Amino acid sequence: MVNWDLTVDPTSSIKNPTSTMEKTESILINGHRHLKYSGQSFSAEESLQRSKTFYAELNERRSVRTFSTEPVSKEVIDQLILAASTAPSGAHKQPWTFCAVSNAELKTQIRIAAEKEEQENYDGRMSERWRKDLEHLGTDEHKPFLEDAPWLIVVFKRAYEVDESGEKHNNYYVNESVGIACGMLISAIHNAGLVTLTHTPSPMNFLTGLLDRPANERAFLLLPVGYAAEPSYVPDIHRKTLEEVAAFYL
Repeated sequence: MVNWDLTVDPTSSIKNPTSTMEKTESILINGHRHLKYSGQSFSAEESLQRSKTFYAELNERRSVRTFSTEPVSKEVIDQLILAASTAPSGAHKQPWTFCAVSNAELKTQIRIAAEKEEQENYDGRMSERWRKDLEHLGTDEHKPFLEDAPWLIVVFKRAYEVDESGEKHNNYYVNESVGIACGMLISAIHNAGLVTLTHTPSPMNFLTGLLDRPANERAFLLLPVGYAAEPSYVPDIHRKTLEEVAAFYL
């Protein structure tokens, strides 16, 4: 049973660093401070227009495999990662680590290791049908974008946490949580006028070693981030219609 203490928390006059409000009204639920929600709200007409505009912007997003070597500032990457970190997560455990790599030597090592795994995939691990399904995308085992892109963001999922005493603590819905964060990261990259590609060399264990990550972390996704090369070409493909991807129960 949830214990609602509707008495305003005496600490509510303390400035909340995550809020734009100087003072935040709060209550205690099960002994824990909860802040009064003060999000955005729009009229029905404005909500519709904003949703159309946002869709139109996201519909311009494409996976790009040819990158310019033009630099992108660390400050931009910082903000992209912060945007991804606003994602919801199981029990608010935030079970992710974003490793941002700009070091040229390390990017080369990642490319060599990734291409080795991809070569084995194309030479035998992938079924003939899988390779056939990839033909129209123009992919192969060669991954120059891993060196050309000014940044690689390697997303690790944290299977569990380890405290200072070495005791393990569970994380919950890890794949779902990290997947949502990755989607928000991709959207943030596009919003910044940059491009990316979801790269998942399989297996990805080599990334744990190259980046010296702890045992509780598993590589989840690799995203090269930068500007598209000029010119860049993308496959002439089309997204499914609303009728194909949604079912409404009115």
